Amino acid sequence: MAKDTNKTVKVRLVRGLRGTQSRHRLSVRALGLNKLNDVRELKDSPQVRGLINTVHYLVKVEE
Repeated sequence: MAKDTNKTVKVRLVRGLRGTQSRHRLSVRALGLNKLNDVRELKDSPQVRGLINTVHYLVKVEE
């Protein structure tokens, strides 16, 4: 059976970026999130999962 390559993950920025590390701010920007409560639907890949794991305390993930 072939893998489903169209899986996506919704990511929402739920906490502000003040007082966070600069690397974490860059990770949030790389996910395409700019303002509080921004939502992006991204392709579910190991790279995206790594960025999400880096800033797990700032974002909410919906499968």
